[in-house]
Amino acid sequence: MSALDDKTMGELREIAGRYPEKRSGLLPMLHLVQSAQGKVTPEAIEACAEILEISAAEVSGVATFYTMYKRHGVGDFHVGVCTNTLCAVMGGDQIFERLKQHLEIGNDEVADKRQGDQYSVSLEHVECNAACDYAPVVMVNWEFMDNQTPEGAVQMVESLRAGHDVRSTRGPKLCTWREAERVLAGFPDGRVDEGPSAGPASLAGLEIARERGWTAPHVPAPGAIAPTPSKESAVAEADTSRAESETIDESSSADESAAEKREAQ
Repeated sequence: MSALDDKTMGELREIAGRYPEKRSGLLPMLHLVQSAQGKVTPEAIEACAEILEISAAEVSGVATFYTMYKRHGVGDFHVGVCTNTLCAVMGGDQIFERLKQHLEIGNDEVADKRQGDQYSVSLEHVECNAACDYAPVVMVNWEFMDNQTPEGAVQMVESLRAGHDVRSTRGPKLCTWREAERVLAGFPDGRVDEGPSAGPASLAGLEIARERGWTAPHVPAPGAIAPTPSKESAVAEADTSRAESETIDESSSADESAAEKREAQ
């Protein structure tokens, strides 16, 4: 794999410059090198380490910790099938097995291009797509494909391989892996408002709360300074405290009187 070109190196430095501590830019920097080279290469690790002034071992430790960073190539469209608990029982396991059979590959492998295919596809099982209200869920280059079925997933994969337009359930038309990685690096493609961002299942609780007038209690942010009470609220609070004290005193006096009567008897 050749070294990163000047444009990519300049954008890596740009990302590092976004943060007060430039090492905080490592995650988007790794996405950027994936958009340029298709994976995290040894050359990319060295480049990130040099720009951030940290060791290559530190960069490699991050790149191998998160599964979104690949040390091997993936397809133009990377298909992730959720096999965590809810998606699994709703059909995720069947979807994953059907796609493995159809593509003739295993987990985290790339299907060979056939004659006439415009794009390649890779397959991975993931633990959770954080979209349980639409289980079983498949993601393509990190965009949601909700309420999937085994045969529906096969049809989607075939459309992707043929180069047909496929739209995310709650997002834009699917782009390639490298294009998606560039967006994750912080370089927008201008399509953030394309498609709905949430569906009815996700908004059901919000709608119920609005119908019933429910609101969340106000919780001050950590470290926030409590507002200074107004003169009126301070007086009202003092009156309340005084009334509570008088009630307690009266109760205590009544208890003492009752005790004295019992002793006299």
